[in-house]
Formats: sequence, structure tokens, C-alpha cells
Amino acid sequence: MKDTSAPSLAITGASVILPEEIVETDVVIADGVIQSIGREEAADNTLDARGLILAPAIIDVHGDAFERQIMPRAGVFAPLDIALLDTDRQLAANGIATAYHALTLSWEPGLRSVDRAAEVIRGLTALAPRFMVENRIQLRWETFAFEALDLIEEALAGPLLPSIAFNDHTSMTMRAFDVAIQDREFELSPDFTIAALDDARMVQRTTKKAERANMSDDEYRALLGQIWGRRGEVDATISKVAGMGRKAGAPMLSHDDTRTETREYYRALGVDVAEFPMVTEAATAAKDADEPIIFGAPNAMRGGSHIGSLAAADMVEAGMCDALASDYFYPSLLGAIARLDAERRAERPALWSLVSSGPARAMRLNDRGSISPDKRADLTLLDWPDGATPAVRQTIVAGRTAFAGTPLGAVG
Repeated sequence: MKDTSAPSLAITGASVILPEEIVETDVVIADGVIQSIGREEAADNTLDARGLILAPAIIDVHGDAFERQIMPRAGVFAPLDIALLDTDRQLAANGIATAYHALTLSWEPGLRSVDRAAEVIRGLTALAPRFMVENRIQLRWETFAFEALDLIEEALAGPLLPSIAFNDHTSMTMRAFDVAIQDREFELSPDFTIAALDDARMVQRTTKKAERANMSDDEYRALLGQIWGRRGEVDATISKVAGMGRKAGAPMLSHDDTRTETREYYRALGVDVAEFPMVTEAATAAKDADEPIIFGAPNAMRGGSHIGSLAAADMVEAGMCDALASDYFYPSLLGAIARLDAERRAERPALWSLVSSGPARAMRLNDRGSISPDKRADLTLLDWPDGATPAVRQTIVAGRTAFAGTPLGAVG
């Protein structure tokens, strides 16, 4: 009988980022998994990786840069298959083997509508055999979008289990004008103060949202007012969605927390990951409960938050960050690690865990995230000169080559 198993591969001579150290050793992969570390047996093929770094491939727990592929200009939509295939290739070229696309399920029409999200979810499923990497979904649910519940149920029953992120940008938009987004109360608290929709300052908050939804400012604010009328039902609807997530075993995240009360509320519902906490109080509440904490890689790459929230680099150094997410820019994951490494915020294996084993823990992906025997062979080979940004030479996903390239300087 013909042997249909894939040939084994020994990656030799690289500096390998292991969970606790970096060592020059060989890694053998076979049948989609890491077979051994150290050349203990022969392999069918050999890849000479001297002078390069071999790392666990990146797991991106929250990335919405795909939106720029779907809608490259305001109101202009690209063919969905072209957008998704190109996004997949971008992921592979950035060393990302597992990606959770932060797909907003909103009450807004347009780019972030429930109908558009349904098209994306079904498109990802249809294109899966042609993808280079594992494209998953983060159901980035706006808690006022009651019309999304049927789609959430459909997605939870799909071939790749999504995560659920609980977002409330509606309340954030409606907060009182004298309250910074980082200072707002828990959204369901009776102490949450609101702004007037007919105040001229509200236009400043909603203009970009209206443009994204292809609506006039007046139309958008009128719709926002209608949706705000749902507020009394939001608590029960959050509980319903959390129940759906618990039943499916989906990882669940609260987004942009500003209060201990917020984290406690979501923890009681089984939502045990804190995504982008905005103040130390919220991050500490998650840390004290040993809950994974996620920050944005662009924040760390740029040296601070563009909206004045916590500095991710400081949180990394304080041991209060378990994972980094690409947020709106896929290359930021490599850029963040490069800057954190240059600033000596932590040792390199610990820094790399922020894009590998940390995200794996947060998403309950126990089969990947580190270079260890029997883990899935998700690997990235890096050209990483001292003091420079790492660049991907090769990305391997479950033992398959998803991306490979040779730079001009290596030819000849």
C-alpha cells in the first residue's frame, strides 16, 4: 500500500526560540507536528537555517486590517474572494499561522453590518481549502446589535470555533462629553452619564462612523438614537450570547474595560479574557484572577496608545500582558516584538510568547503556540539581525509551507 504521509523535514542550524531559552539546535517535523528537537532521527529532507531564527508561528487573536481589503475606500467594496485571499497571503508573509479576524457584528449598515459579516463568514468557509493559513473569526459583537444573534449561533456551529468579543462602542459614543473614554463608568451602571444627540459636539464623534456606514451625519445620529432605546434589554441579551458561547466552549473576551466592575460582570458570565483594558484598574482585576490580558501590538510598536490608554510596553514589563494582537496592522506584531526587544522589556523567549503561547492559552488552542514535541508544526523562520526588525523568510503551517522567500541580498 502506498505511503501517503508527508516527507519529514529537519530544520537545521537555526537559533530556536524554545519556551524558556534560545538554543542552536535541529527541529524535525513530520505529519504536521513537531517530532523532535535535536537531531535524534533521520529526516527525509533537510532545510539549512544557519544564521536564522526559528520561532513558533504567530497567533493573532484580534485583527481587523482585512477591512481595508474589503473596503479599500469609503463606500467602495472589493470582490470578497479577492479581499480574503489577499488577506490570507498577508498573514502568511507576516509569520501568522492562525488568525482571528475581528469581524464586527454591528447595528450599523455597510462595512460592519450583520449582513456583511455573514458574507465574510461564509466566504471564509468556502475559501478555506485555498488558504495558506488558518483563518478563524472573532465575533466582535456590539452588544446593542440584537439582530446578530442568529449569525452568532450559525458561526458557533461552523467548522472552526470562533471567539466572541463583547464590545459596547454604542455606550462609548453616547457617554457624556466631559467623560474621557478611559474614565467612563461600567456601561450598564446607573452612574453612566450620557450626551445629547442633538449637541453639535456629537457630530465630531459620529462623522467617521457615518462615513463608514455610508450615511449622512443626521441619518446616523437618528439611527443611533433608535438603537440607544434598546439599552434596557442589553443586559439580558449579553447573558444570552454568553450562554451560547459557554455551550459551544468558545473563548470569550471583554473589550476596552475601564472598571473592576466591568471585569467582574463579564467574569460571572464566563468571559475570562480581558482585551485591551484601558486603565490599570481593569488590567489589575484581570491579573489578580489569572485571566489572559491582551494589548494591541501597534501600541507597543509605536511606543504608546494612539487614544491615550495604557502603554502596552509598560504592561509587558510589569508582567500584565499575556498576548499582543495585530489590531489594525498585521506587521505590528513583528514590529512590537522588535521594539520591546530593543528596549529590553523582557527576555526574547518571554517576548515571543506574547505572539505565540500567550495567544494560544487565551484562545484555548492547546495544540500549538510553542516549539515542543507533538505540538502542531506551526513555525516561522526569521531573518533577525541584531538591532533590526525581524523579517519572515518562511512560514510553515501544520507542516506545510505557507510562505517562503529569498531576499535579494542572499542571492549570489
